[in-house]
Amino acid sequence: MNSKAEDVELTVSRLLRIGVVAAGLFIAFGLLLYLTTGESGYPDARFPTTVAGVAAGVAGFKPYAFISLGLLLLILTPVFRVAVSILVFLKEGDKVYAGITALVLAILLISFVLGRAGH
Repeated sequence: MNSKAEDVELTVSRLLRIGVVAAGLFIAFGLLLYLTTGESGYPDARFPTTVAGVAAGVAGFKPYAFISLGLLLLILTPVFRVAVSILVFLKEGDKVYAGITALVLAILLISFVLGRAGH
């Protein structure tokens, strides 16, 4: 692995750590809000199911919205890694691994869409 590829890997590694820590902080903050207020911020157990709904809930300081944002970040962190891997493989000229990784990313994205459709 050349120096430039190692630099990319180190940068991605740092971003993954930041993503996981940020997710944990959002979840912890949401849990703290929930424990101090005793309310989720959503009546009748109706929680945000879209990114826009989560963003609106975070803007309104709703505890479950912060927890949802943390979980969303936790899910998106490895997806980001897969997407960056495609670019790294293409830059290195490794079309086979880029194709395999693109297939993995497509499967992940399809699973998100199907999960939403089944909601």
